[in-house]
Amino acid sequence: MTVPIRPRATGRVTLSDVAHLAGVSPITVSRALRGERAVAPELVAKVQAAAHKLGYVPNPAARALASGQSSHVAVLIPMLSNALFVDVLETLQQTLRQAGYQALIGITHYDASEEESLLREQLLHRPAGLIVTGLERSDATRGLIAQSGVPCVHLMTAEAPEGAYCVGFSQRDAGHDLTQHLLDQGHRRIAFAAAQLDPRALQRLEGWRQALQAAGRYDATLEWLNPAPSSLSLGARMFEQIMGQQPPVDAIFFCNDDLAQGALLAALRLGISVPQRVAIAGFNDLTGSDQMLPPLTTVRTPRAEIGQAAGQMLVALMQGETVASPCVNLGYTLQLRDSA
Repeated sequence: MTVPIRPRATGRVTLSDVAHLAGVSPITVSRALRGERAVAPELVAKVQAAAHKLGYVPNPAARALASGQSSHVAVLIPMLSNALFVDVLETLQQTLRQAGYQALIGITHYDASEEESLLREQLLHRPAGLIVTGLERSDATRGLIAQSGVPCVHLMTAEAPEGAYCVGFSQRDAGHDLTQHLLDQGHRRIAFAAAQLDPRALQRLEGWRQALQAAGRYDATLEWLNPAPSSLSLGARMFEQIMGQQPPVDAIFFCNDDLAQGALLAALRLGISVPQRVAIAGFNDLTGSDQMLPPLTTVRTPRAEIGQAAGQMLVALMQGETVASPCVNLGYTLQLRDSA
């Protein structure tokens, strides 16, 4: 008579349940499911069939505790509502999965205390690696990263202190170069409009300032900074406010494309000619920017490339390999279209 398999009181199927059904030891089940070559193919097939029949799902936390190793990577990003980070995550996750790692994503909402809390929670699961966004964070969070001993790669920046690893580009240089393009087009009163006011937006602001200061055109009243979340509707409102400024502006550099897209829609509604009356430029080359009327001049940032390169760098670090360069600068491209 066949004795039915009865999972323990929690209702969760265990490694021992799979071993019992397959007629092998628990250690053989563990090795077979990890894909170790030392296990005979016929035993692997028996184990996989038993696991499938019972609906067994390995517990990565238990495996990490038992082996001292983990297959997951903690990834902390500011927002998922921003297409910028969605593009980065897609290629990052693909790269990690191909190497046998899983991304455990945490959203910080640009809040230093929330980032610290999320990191403490993630470290309890003994991640194999860490991905964080930028360099600006609390001293406590920096201490946690340093003391963890876990390899860490910083996204969206190409400048990091000695001993740190990063993949990105210079936000400051990109802001400078887009502003310089507007100056080269003959614009003289160039406003800078920013929302969210995260560290990367403020670095673009620094680049804008540097370009205008070098040209003798800097005016602090041209800075329009709003801490609210970036959106099309906010861009439209900011555009209307800026167009009422005296003396009038002849160009506006929006720190993100959604703001600039909202401004272009407002200009259409108000009958304001772009770029004849005012030039409009954005940042990040988000979806739809090339379809606006007129198409939006912006900065293309290498989001997919950043995710892939950061994943490759972290995999190398987790596997004890030496990376060619601790900081990878993937650059950016000015997408010059009809709006500026």
